[in-house]
Amino acid sequence: MARPPRFKVLLYNDDYTPMEFVVRVLEGVFGKGPSAATQIMLQIHRSGMGVAGVYVIEVAETKVSTVHRMAEERGYPLRAGMEKE
Repeated sequence: MARPPRFKVLLYNDDYTPMEFVVRVLEGVFGKGPSAATQIMLQIHRSGMGVAGVYVIEVAETKVSTVHRMAEERGYPLRAGMEKE
């Protein structure tokens, strides 16, 4: 049986979302440890985007909408997206 396609969940840099919030999202939504979350946040900050995780499509879509909801609740413009692995 073929493995279902997997999707990378991407977080995009902006000039307003605090770095601490991005780290909190990576820890809470994507289950990263503090050092991994900090490394991904720095990659997002430096290169404009970073991979938060790789999932089947339903999980990836849920994570993207969770990131958007958390950011909007706090008034941050943080955006997430997904692309096929």
